[in-house]
Amino acid sequence: MGGWLLLLILGFALPVFLVITIFWIWMLVSAVTNKGLGDGEKVGWVLAVIFLHLLGAILYFFIGHPKRKLPLGA
Repeated sequence: MGGWLLLLILGFALPVFLVITIFWIWMLVSAVTNKGLGDGEKVGWVLAVIFLHLLGAILYFFIGHPKRKLPLGA
């Protein structure tokens, strides 16, 4: 029975944890280096990502993360 639990942890939970951690670090670095945010907004987003963890990172990704600028003709 212990082998199945280890397989579950190594095969599913560990990769999911790594993806979430990489995403969280990416959003934290993006919030710190985002030139489109004012100082107060930047501090707010950094605190949101730190204290709300995955929820803060997801919110920042959809609301505060800089959007790619499309050419004017597009």
